[in-house]
Amino acid sequence: MADGVRERPAPGRVRFRAPLLPWLVCTLIAAADLLLDRLPPLTALLSAGPLLACARPGTRATARVCGWAALLGLAGGATDGSVTTPGFAVRYGGLLLTCGLTVHAARRQERLAATLGEVREVARVAQEAILRPLSRWLGGTHVCTRHHCAARESRAGGDLYDVAVTPFGLRVLVGDVRGHGLDAVRLAAGTVTGFRELAYTVPDLPTLAAGLDAGLAPELGPEDFVTAVLAEFAPGEVRLVNCGHPAPLRSGRRVEFLEPAVPTTPLGLGPEPRQYRVRLQPGDRLLLYTDGVTEARDPQGAVFPLLGEAALALREPLPDDALDLLYARLLEHTGMAPGDDLALVLCQPAETSVPAPQPAL
Repeated sequence: MADGVRERPAPGRVRFRAPLLPWLVCTLIAAADLLLDRLPPLTALLSAGPLLACARPGTRATARVCGWAALLGLAGGATDGSVTTPGFAVRYGGLLLTCGLTVHAARRQERLAATLGEVREVARVAQEAILRPLSRWLGGTHVCTRHHCAARESRAGGDLYDVAVTPFGLRVLVGDVRGHGLDAVRLAAGTVTGFRELAYTVPDLPTLAAGLDAGLAPELGPEDFVTAVLAEFAPGEVRLVNCGHPAPLRSGRRVEFLEPAVPTTPLGLGPEPRQYRVRLQPGDRLLLYTDGVTEARDPQGAVFPLLGEAALALREPLPDDALDLLYARLLEHTGMAPGDDLALVLCQPAETSVPAPQPAL
């Protein structure tokens, strides 16, 4: 069904609606009790209607079905003349007791659903605090982000990113926590928190990466680690520190991966961070991403060709359109929603001229 368009049943067809089922069951049982004299009284079976009704959310709907079942039971007893007998009193009392219990159960279910909705809203706000969606100019660089979580009922997983406009320039963090689930979310939140605490005061990226590693060490298990790449933008260049993370991609006159000259291990595994610098020409873009992109595979097992697809997608003039096209191409490649979390951060510095170096006096 298309968004915003209500699907109509085809002519001549009556679409069955599940909320009508309890009413129909009660009516059929009452009709059988009235028409089939050889059967024992079926008053107790009218409880099936309220039980079916309370399986769906809605206290009022359940109470209405209970009222209908009670009315049918009383009408059946009045019709066959058994309404004053002890047997009818027992059967009808059991029906009323069931009705009361189902209404109570429906009320509890409604309260639990409301509480769950509040918890989900709190979780959504907390997750957006960790992964703030961005598409704006920050420190002379346009930053656009996308995040897709593989886990249902969740907007955050083990992938993370954050940005900070600091006295040293715009700094960007993209990382990936090993594993999934709540532990991965906890470590991702800890990494982002550590970055926000250090990014504004630490003078260089290697020291920042070492500080992140020291802060995460007490929280990591023996097999836990966090891959991360840090970027710092300056006029005409970007400074990078890569701790076991997929290499950033530069798009401009050509599209290429920016591999570090000396690889180092992820955070938590005793990295020795080293900074390297890359020149940026006017119009160049820097794409930071997680391994949910590079490890995406089609049904035949072929990996997503990021270099070629990025060369196509990053031609889009607007950064938002570029990331949307890249993600659409990834979905087209895999044929399904991503099986792993993925994060995309596209940075495009303003086209400013680089000051020429002054001759020494």
